[in-house]
Amino acid sequence: MKRVLVLGGGGMVGQKLAHRLADDPEVALTLHDIAFPEGGAGTDRRIGDLSVVAEGAALAAERFDTIYFLASIVSGQAETDFDLGWQTNLWPMWHFLEALRAQHRASGGEYVPRLIFTSSIAVFGGPYPDKITDDFLQSPQTSYGAQKAACELLVQDFSRKGFIDGMSLRLPTICVRPGKANLAASSFFSGIIREPLNGHEAVLPVPDTVRHWHASPRSAAGFLVHAGTLDTERLEGRRALNLPGISCTVAEQIEALRDVAGNNVVALIKPQPDAAVAKIVEGWPRDFLPERAIALGFGAEESFREIVDVYIEEDLQR
Repeated sequence: MKRVLVLGGGGMVGQKLAHRLADDPEVALTLHDIAFPEGGAGTDRRIGDLSVVAEGAALAAERFDTIYFLASIVSGQAETDFDLGWQTNLWPMWHFLEALRAQHRASGGEYVPRLIFTSSIAVFGGPYPDKITDDFLQSPQTSYGAQKAACELLVQDFSRKGFIDGMSLRLPTICVRPGKANLAASSFFSGIIREPLNGHEAVLPVPDTVRHWHASPRSAAGFLVHAGTLDTERLEGRRALNLPGISCTVAEQIEALRDVAGNNVVALIKPQPDAAVAKIVEGWPRDFLPERAIALGFGAEESFREIVDVYIEEDLQR
């Protein structure tokens, strides 16, 4: 029986992952977060705060086989609250890795857990080529991106030293996110699809010419499950991966929605420029050529219409 811990297990991606793992009879699943949705996935739920050092140390002492590190605050909140962003998105990772290192030493070097960290395409900054390749440098232009990049380096070095067997997955923007909008600057990418499909108006804060990189929540869970079983020797020491997705403009998103639901639904999208959001989004990457991840067996949708269909199938409230 493989013992699996999901940190941030109460969040949207954590819950999608938990539903996937719950179907595996060989997995004993534990979820940890500051809160959980009512009626959500998982039976072994731990409520706590990873910013409390002792909390992470206690979890590390349980010596889980595989650990998914999803816990963080989102991009918009990390940008507007500098102190909270670093205190939440960096230091818990450092203290948790130190706790895992202590367990590694206490075991005489035998305990080396698989740790999978959800990073972000926000680790990159412009100027960009037409497609970002696996060799493009990191140069984050937001605090959130800098925090994710710093955690990637920690995962890389703790893996190099043999304390953990780690990977960092640079997730595309996950769309369409179910539920209510969060404080992520990217939230509108989901909102302009989700809200109209549920009969509500949606605000579009950027021009419809904005291009971005997307994958569905279903794909995000699939990335994480695949990473949990991947032979990390195939990474050849480069522990961070750009993952597959779909590059499209906001206008192309809207046309996919129109194709599914018609003009009356699209009419619920209301342009309302927001300079702060536009500035953040302007610094984000737009298209990728993720050859390493594809060669390693990672996959995602091939059109934004597929992403809309996934939301309708799995999450649309009827």
